[in-house]
Amino acid sequence: MKATQLVRTRISYSETAFAELALWQVPKPLADSTHQFKYRLAYVVDSVCVLRYDNEEGKGDHKHFKGRKACIASLLLSS
Repeated sequence: MKATQLVRTRISYSETAFAELALWQVPKPLADSTHQFKYRLAYVVDSVCVLRYDNEEGKGDHKHFKGRKACIASLLLSS
C-alpha cells in the first residue's frame, strides 16, 4: 500500500515568504519513527528554508534551523 496524502497546503505571508505543510499517512511507521505519518512543515523566506520540521526514513522526527539539524521528541501524532 502506498502513502496517502492527507494535506498539502501553502500559506503566503508575503511575496518572498511562505509556510508549507505536507502530511501523508504511511502503511507502517518509517524507520526510527513511532507513528504512521510522513510530514514536512517548512517556513521559507527569500528562497531559503529558515525552519523545517520533517521525518525521513532512518532519521526519525527532526528539525532544521539555521543550517543545523536536531532530533526532536516524537510529535503527538497518532493513527
